[in-house]
Amino acid sequence: MPTRVCCCCSALRPRYKRLVDNIFPEDPKDGLVKADMEKLTFYAVSAPEKLDRIGSYLAERLSRDVVRHRSGYVLIAMEALDQLLMACHSQSIKPFVESFLHMVAKLLESGEPKLQVLGTNSFVKFANIEEDTPSYHRRYDFFVSRFSAMCHSCDSDPETRTEIRIAGIRGIQGVVRKTVNDELRATIWEPQHMDKIVPSLLFNMQKIEEVDSRIGPPPSPSAADKEENPAMLAENCFRELLGRATFGNMNNAVRPVFAHLDHHRLWDPNEFAVHCFKVIMYSIQAQYSHHVIQEILGHLDARKKDSPRVRAGIIQVLLEAVAIAAKGSIGPTVLEVFNTLLKHLRLSVEFEARDLQGESISSANLNTSSKDSDEKIVQNAVIQTIGFFGSNLPDYQRSEIMMFIMGKVPVFGTSTHTLDISQLGDLGTRRIQIMLLRSLLMVTSGYKAKTIVTALPGSFLDPLLSPSLMEDYELRQLVLEVMHNLMDRHDNRAKLRGIRIIPDVADLKIKREKICRQDTSFMKKNGQQLYRHIYLGCKEEDNVQKNYELLYTSLALITIELANEEVVIDLIRLAIALQDSAIINEDNLSMFHRCGIMALVAAYLNFVSQMIAVPAFCQHVSKVIEIRTMEAPYFLPEHIFRDKCMLPKSLEKHDKNLYFLTNKIAESLGGSGYSVERLSVPYVPQVTDEDRLSRRKSIVDTVSIQVDILPNSSPSDDVVSNTEEITFEALKKAIDTSGMEEQEKEKRRLVIERFQKAPFEEIAAQCESKANFLHDRLAQILELTIRNEAHDRGREKLQVPPKERTSAYSYIDFGVETGLCIMWHSKGAIDRNCASEIFFSIAVSFIFST
Repeated sequence: MPTRVCCCCSALRPRYKRLVDNIFPEDPKDGLVKADMEKLTFYAVSAPEKLDRIGSYLAERLSRDVVRHRSGYVLIAMEALDQLLMACHSQSIKPFVESFLHMVAKLLESGEPKLQVLGTNSFVKFANIEEDTPSYHRRYDFFVSRFSAMCHSCDSDPETRTEIRIAGIRGIQGVVRKTVNDELRATIWEPQHMDKIVPSLLFNMQKIEEVDSRIGPPPSPSAADKEENPAMLAENCFRELLGRATFGNMNNAVRPVFAHLDHHRLWDPNEFAVHCFKVIMYSIQAQYSHHVIQEILGHLDARKKDSPRVRAGIIQVLLEAVAIAAKGSIGPTVLEVFNTLLKHLRLSVEFEARDLQGESISSANLNTSSKDSDEKIVQNAVIQTIGFFGSNLPDYQRSEIMMFIMGKVPVFGTSTHTLDISQLGDLGTRRIQIMLLRSLLMVTSGYKAKTIVTALPGSFLDPLLSPSLMEDYELRQLVLEVMHNLMDRHDNRAKLRGIRIIPDVADLKIKREKICRQDTSFMKKNGQQLYRHIYLGCKEEDNVQKNYELLYTSLALITIELANEEVVIDLIRLAIALQDSAIINEDNLSMFHRCGIMALVAAYLNFVSQMIAVPAFCQHVSKVIEIRTMEAPYFLPEHIFRDKCMLPKSLEKHDKNLYFLTNKIAESLGGSGYSVERLSVPYVPQVTDEDRLSRRKSIVDTVSIQVDILPNSSPSDDVVSNTEEITFEALKKAIDTSGMEEQEKEKRRLVIERFQKAPFEEIAAQCESKANFLHDRLAQILELTIRNEAHDRGREKLQVPPKERTSAYSYIDFGVETGLCIMWHSKGAIDRNCASEIFFSIAVSFIFST
């Protein structure tokens, strides 16, 4: 009877339960009963409304088997679930999914690795099923957390640990595939999920990086290796995740990378950080590259007080990101990148300057030197990043960046730069100047402009040439190298490297084109400025061999790229002026520098004579070089720049055959049709305010005149005591011209010839320099007069009447102005000496008539 009752109860059970029970064999080792499984599948497809009940019942049985550790029946249940998922259509699968996910969650919560892997595999199969409509109430928070935890498995058995980590990565990959395709279901991109997913993937990627660093570069993996290797699987999942990121959620996917690298201190060394961001930059859509760059810049700002090596690691990562982004869309971050980098360059120099100022004891000195070298690593990384980024920009953007960097270069005495250097001091300012010019050198590398006006506009040329007058040979070298990058439009600089006497210039195969109208106009407008900076640069006391080599290259490039007949004549005049300055030595240069200038002139005249191919000119230059080789080898670059070169004691006793003669050059060029009238006019450089602003001695600064208007007054403490007393006899002697008529006639003839043949720009420069000179001396006289007046006010007796004292300046001022007016309106009829005579005559006449 009881058996009959049980049969009756079993017959009364719902059909779906009976079909589900039938798929389980008595012995779990026999596996799923296939015939009964086919009946259950047919029933589920025929009656899809029963799927939710089938799923609930299967979940109930699976939960009971998991608790009782019946692993065999668990495997059968999951196999049945997988077959039902694959058999049912997407429209009818939704009621069944909740039960399915509940069963997967039960497996993942179990402590057995096999069940966790089983649940992960089922979830991956479910993730590959495409649903027609998304289910907005369904959330995957639990699965994200659980799969992320599996990625960090620390099981004692290596094989089990690897198996669990692979399952976790594949589970994350399934979650990503299931969620990112639905635009309205954006929960996966929320920060709380990305903060779990991204570090889990990076953790597994990092492990293979550590192994690779020990065993060398790995071979190219096969498809099977990718599935069995956690690092490669994690990298593929990371790439897939980033490839699906959009504009709105890009930052949420990138920021956890910084947190992971910071937490694990992976910026120093930064091989893994570089690898991560290479993966990011190549995986995201090109139009979103600037988002990543902005995030790196923001993180660099946030870590600006960290150690130099950490900052250098971040900057190197930025370099790799910029290198990839520069090939595609960079977006609006170009100036932001350079502005941030220059700011950190200034901070690095400031830190370095503070460390140098704070060193006191020997142990601190050791730490400081180590930190200084680290700061130099930061600075070099910044410069390399700036240069690489700039060199990959289009020409129009590169021109803007060149102007932007040049505007940051500080020049002493000016406030035109936009970089804050208040905390740097002189040493720090010099360091930042060098860093910025090195950055500019990197940006200009490879820049090719069709016209020189495009490469060197006036707004860029003027600030660029200002550092070329500073008393720092390294700064002058950088300025010249930047100019070479911009001038050399036909890649001839490598052929001109090194200063030497070239036997045959034709062997260099110099590339050149006909000078266009724009280049001719540029030289008419800026030629004198270029000549002036080359002339003054040759006369610097701290020049080394590299300075002379770069100056020679500058002259050669101007000859190749910008020289017509008029420019050639000007360059020859410049070379002869340099030779004369070395012989006369008004600047008190050392013998090495004087011979260096002579060698530079010889190398350039040898080059230009062969470039213009005038036989007589080439013959004269070759003859002088030949004589120098025999009698004065120290006048040639091959000898003077050699170690332990014997130098002469003086240059005054040398034969004139050792020098390049103006009359011989003029005669040789005149026979070939050159206009050589201007060769007889000595070159005089233009004097501007740059000499004062750049802290170098200008031409007019070498002369100092101090006049004491009040001979009986006692000077104050701040007045120089060695003043020259002006008497009537001294003035009379100064204006006495007896016995000098012939010399004055010759001077007047030369002045008239100069004003007739010299370029207008040079005449204007000379007049301007003389006017500035006289006004400076007049200001000194006025200052002395005012000081003496202030001193005499406190005395009871005045030895000079006030009217005479106060009127002296007026007389001298009137005399100066009258002399200048006569000199200006005479159109060159009188020279400086004549104007000086007029000045003293008028001053004396007014003083003594009073």
